[in-house]
Amino acid sequence: MKKKKKIISSFIILVIIGIFYLFQNYPIQNNQDNINKRIEEAPVTAEERLEVTFIDVGQADSILLENEGHYMLIDAGNNEDGPKLVNYFKKQNISNFDYVIGTHPHEDHIGGLDDVIENFNIETFYMPDVITTTKTFEDVLDALGEKNMSLSIPKTNATFKLGDATVKVLYVGTEEERDLNNTSIVLKVTYQNISFLFTGDASTKVEEKLNKSDLQSTVLKVGHHGSSTATNEEFLNTVNPQYAVISVGVDNQYEHPHTTVLNTLASHNITTYRTDQDGTIKIITDGTNIEINTLKTDTNG
Repeated sequence: MKKKKKIISSFIILVIIGIFYLFQNYPIQNNQDNINKRIEEAPVTAEERLEVTFIDVGQADSILLENEGHYMLIDAGNNEDGPKLVNYFKKQNISNFDYVIGTHPHEDHIGGLDDVIENFNIETFYMPDVITTTKTFEDVLDALGEKNMSLSIPKTNATFKLGDATVKVLYVGTEEERDLNNTSIVLKVTYQNISFLFTGDASTKVEEKLNKSDLQSTVLKVGHHGSSTATNEEFLNTVNPQYAVISVGVDNQYEHPHTTVLNTLASHNITTYRTDQDGTIKIITDGTNIEINTLKTDTNG
């Protein structure tokens, strides 16, 4: 009987030792992975926060920023996105924008701006000093005229406040640029220790002109929907973002985002979000921590 108990005790000891080594060599790594995931997805609970929403408007751009009840809109998608965006903003109980910015006069960036102008109070409206003869551009000018509003042209290196966040103008193109993409207004928004770089459709040509001391940012809005004409290796090394966001349409005819850009982002271990895959992407920060939510948003709501 004693011999049987001894065998059972020895067996139990061996099992305990085996479990110890199993947990030592395998689950700890899994637990660390889970901890990292929880940290990245941990909700920001502070009342004071900056929210940046990359709205899914297909093969177009529209980005909403909010801090302390102050709102800024960067671009407004294509023409057909205007009514959708108006509905979306009204559901957010927005009535006033401190700033509305059309980065450059291509339809996939200013298409819905006339609807925004007609339906909301806007304190300052920014666009580059570029005139086009498209109906989309004329619709924006007509909407401004009907509201007795003027179009302002920001100056490079100018700064302004959005609540407690600071917005700096890094670049503004002019009519001298043959490519309208390179007239894009480039902005950096900083909230305490977290920053966002918004590049419109600016190409590598513009990226090379930017002051490198201004570029380091936590989040990069990838230029020109992930086209290979932007976001080269040198630029990405300088910005050194933790996260990248690509505004792009599902199965678009331009095959954006291009593989070269995706490979470059991956080689830098940058966590990348895409509106064609993730829908609307909302980034919330208290100035130190970041929370990222993705949701399939129907802007027709």
